[in-house]
Amino acid sequence: MYKLFARPFLFKLQPETAHAVIFRTLKTIQAIPGGIALTKIFCGIQSKPVEVFGITFPNAVGLAAGLDKDADAFDILGAMGFGFVEIGTVTPKAQPGNPKPRLFRLIKDKAIINRMGFNNLGVEQTVKMLKKKRTKVIIGGNIGKNKITPNEEAVNDYKICFEALFPYVDYFVVNVSSPNTPNLRELQDKEPLKHLLLSLQTLNNTKVKSKPILLKIAPDLTDLQLDDIIEIVNETKIAGLVATNTTISRKNLSYPDSEIETIGNGGLSGKPLKNRSTEVIRYLTNKSNGSIPIIGVGGIMSAQDAKEKLEAGAKLVQLYTGFIYEGTGLIKEIVKSL
Repeated sequence: MYKLFARPFLFKLQPETAHAVIFRTLKTIQAIPGGIALTKIFCGIQSKPVEVFGITFPNAVGLAAGLDKDADAFDILGAMGFGFVEIGTVTPKAQPGNPKPRLFRLIKDKAIINRMGFNNLGVEQTVKMLKKKRTKVIIGGNIGKNKITPNEEAVNDYKICFEALFPYVDYFVVNVSSPNTPNLRELQDKEPLKHLLLSLQTLNNTKVKSKPILLKIAPDLTDLQLDDIIEIVNETKIAGLVATNTTISRKNLSYPDSEIETIGNGGLSGKPLKNRSTEVIRYLTNKSNGSIPIIGVGGIMSAQDAKEKLEAGAKLVQLYTGFIYEGTGLIKEIVKSL
């Protein structure tokens, strides 16, 4: 139904307009008495629970960060079949993100280029939305820093978000790998990253019951950098990794270079990212002897793509671009195949 009717209409709209239409619709259904229950009847999926990071997930398929940035529709998204929903990226203060246009479809390649720039309403507004939670959906909190915060002070931004979201999310994802905030990826360097994660773990350990902290990494890291990531995970004792974020590479595209250059900077997601994301997961799994739990994300457009991520070593998978192109049917297809 989605691919036959909804997608052709939505793809006639500008990508951000289409996103706004979808989320207004989801929020409306979520607000209607019985809307969540009816959605669960029509879209709900029976599945074997999966335990990872000490959390029992209803199924292994989650929604990646970037779609429900401000925690607007997590209840209805859970009812649609997602085993977990990752909100954000959330920053301490509201920020508009980068100038528009900043979201581009590459339909022939089932891909998207975005340079959103952590546009969100800030952590206080996110907390207000999370307090309205009506279901048992598992929620991940993806946290970042404000654009105006210098890297030397970035730790404070992450700590603010961590403290504010702690009572309301089930796990955290530290996002230092988006290519759309200036100099953010410098925080992936060994010493700054270790300092950031140790600071958050220190805070985490002051709680009566700590929560899993994961690190989201870029697909553009070298093998040596991935070796550093493994070492940092072991030293900081964080719970695991999310592999991977979007890529700055423009490989595997069928469009002319001139057309891609016209779009400009941004992170590429979708089918062209699939193989590299899986390679990163496999490398991390092999080098760590499978000791690091990984959420696999990047280019999952079919059940077979999800299986490849899991066979490479991922424990859970997330959808983003695949959900935009394939709709809710993809969730059901993957869960049934597993």
